[in-house]
Amino acid sequence: FTGRGEQSAGPPASKEGNSFHRTNKGERGMWCASCLASACAGCACNLCSSAAASVTRRSARLAYCGLFAASLILSFLLRQFAAPLLQHIPWINTFDDTPPEEWFQMNAVLRLSLGNFLFFVIFALTMIGVKDQNDRRDAWHHGGWIAKFAIWVVLVVLMFFVPNIVISIYEILSKFGSGLFLLVQVVMLLDFTNNWNDSWVEKDEQKWEIALLVVTVICYLATFAFSGVLFMWFNPSDHDCGLNVFFIVLTMILAFAFAIIALHPQVNGSVMPASVISVYCAYLCYTSLSSEPYDYACNGLHMHSKQVSMSALVLGMLTTVLSVVYSAVRAGSSTTFLSPPSSPRSGARNPLLADSNVEEGKGSSEGSEPRPVSYSYTFFHLIFALASMYSAMLLTGWTSATSERSELMDVGWTTVWVRICTEWSTAALYIWTLVAPLLFPDRDFS
Repeated sequence: FTGRGEQSAGPPASKEGNSFHRTNKGERGMWCASCLASACAGCACNLCSSAAASVTRRSARLAYCGLFAASLILSFLLRQFAAPLLQHIPWINTFDDTPPEEWFQMNAVLRLSLGNFLFFVIFALTMIGVKDQNDRRDAWHHGGWIAKFAIWVVLVVLMFFVPNIVISIYEILSKFGSGLFLLVQVVMLLDFTNNWNDSWVEKDEQKWEIALLVVTVICYLATFAFSGVLFMWFNPSDHDCGLNVFFIVLTMILAFAFAIIALHPQVNGSVMPASVISVYCAYLCYTSLSSEPYDYACNGLHMHSKQVSMSALVLGMLTTVLSVVYSAVRAGSSTTFLSPPSSPRSGARNPLLADSNVEEGKGSSEGSEPRPVSYSYTFFHLIFALASMYSAMLLTGWTSATSERSELMDVGWTTVWVRICTEWSTAALYIWTLVAPLLFPDRDFS
């Protein structure tokens, strides 16, 4: 009060005095902002700790899937907005003539993908040989999420300091790793369709047999209807589009072949898995044709190429996440060849959300024998490592995006042939699962 009285009784404050008070207000504002930021950071830390504890009690597999999904989102954001920043980093922009913006977009995606890849490879190597839940590494696999997140951040940040030659080598390796991931994805799809069919057949009830018939009819109708739509979209009447016609006709022939082989008396197959595989092959054919270059006359969707490529990208990313989730969950299933040697082979289904005690490595009762791990931790992390490579190729158009417009993604002839080869590989593997028991009757393929 005294200060305020003296101030009112004296002469008007000078400019310096007003500046001083404004400075004090600015400092107080900065101090308040600092306190608010500290409070928010503390709340975020507590929230992360609570989330990490909650994840540990539930399923580590879903947490890894969430981390992978977050890396996909971050890769997409870097591709859209990180190019101007990378252009000013001297150890990245080492060119006399600055390359186009698309090169920096691809480089940002590849660097984050490399950090993601190293994170999961390191965990895959550290989990080699884990056979039972008494192993200390089992607890590390399920816990320590704050430390894991910190390791992931450090690895990703460090990748932006490595020279371009390292990224170029990783780019080449990613093409092979992505192909391997697509192969694993196909194997998992075949495993899923067979388990789906077997689970409904084992119920031995008429309503489930009718359900199988309905699913089969719907899938085949969808396959051939979709193939007809592809003829309209990718075979314009005023152009010679023999390659597109070949792709579409071969897809329809494969759908017929699946049904004929599955229904053969000696094969002892089921037509429902054949119909599901047919729909998937038709989808791969569509994604392949929609990835044709913007200026290709036989791409009937080229007038809406931006929207199609974005929708295909989002659908491809969603398919990648779902396939990774299923691959990770089914990695240790007793019905697949991917189980660790110590896992039980009883044929029981492995649930998506396991019991919290089992997931954390705790036995059902004290003093019992060590419980074997329910899935291979090494293969589990390798799935994510390969998926990191595949997602990088998806976002960069298999590193051929520089030949297309900058706003287009997953477009180019490389993408076309990769997807077509994936379709043909799917067909070959499915036919092999049907005819292999006939060719090698002495071997057990169950």
